[in-house]
Amino acid sequence: MTNQIAIALGLLIVAFIGGDLLLTGGDTLLFLGKKFDEFIEWLAFWR
Repeated sequence: MTNQIAIALGLLIVAFIGGDLLLTGGDTLLFLGKKFDEFIEWLAFWR
């Protein structure tokens, strides 16, 4: 991955997080965080 691609992806992620915070107050990030936590626990069970 080149630096240019890494910077573009980083800016895209920051833009999506900023948009979520402005439009929904971070509800989507909270939902995804909770689902990710459940997924990690599920993976740990199968380990």
